[in-house]
Amino acid sequence: MTDIAGEGATGAAIGGARTLLRLEGLALFAGMTLLYAIWEGSWWVYALLFLAPDLSFAGYLAGPRIGAAVYNAAHSYLAPMALMTTGLALPSPLTLSLAMIWLAHIGIDRALGYGLKYSTGFGFTHLGRIGKDAAKAT
Repeated sequence: MTDIAGEGATGAAIGGARTLLRLEGLALFAGMTLLYAIWEGSWWVYALLFLAPDLSFAGYLAGPRIGAAVYNAAHSYLAPMALMTTGLALPSPLTLSLAMIWLAHIGIDRALGYGLKYSTGFGFTHLGRIGKDAAKAT
């Protein structure tokens, strides 16, 4: 079932809004990675921690509702921005490094179309359907 906008009951962004959201993600990834380079952070740490937020996939072992909540908590800007603010206020180089890596991860995910999840299933995101059934949804 699709709504007037052509997307399913997920309320996902479409058209220019979706493109803009994905470009914002790309800008976040590029900006945080550049800032990390200027900061002279360890690239070993960057490589080691870059995919750490994806460990939140494990939440889906408890079902789609809990999985979406856990995934979204790890892929929302809220926690890494609070971490960055804390790192600037203290100041704490490690805290800032963690925040930059985390934000870079979120940025590349959004640029690739991996949005925040709906509880209807992993493939339903605020940026549209993902996965093997995505082509069927369009």
